[in-house]
Amino acid sequence: MKLQINGDSAQSNAPDLAALVSELGYDENRVATALNRVFVPRLQREAARLTEGDSVEILAPMQGG
Repeated sequence: MKLQINGDSAQSNAPDLAALVSELGYDENRVATALNRVFVPRLQREAARLTEGDSVEILAPMQGG
């Protein structure tokens, strides 16, 4: 299905947000996620089902100064 991930168009077969985070290679314990502009806590990602056209934001902490 076609999704918007961090503002870019992408294809994925992930059924839910947890699977998408894993598919993209992110450490699920170290990112914040939002689905259609709504924050999704880590423990609720499996319940956050994805559908065609959804907008996903995945934010990882950055270090530095």
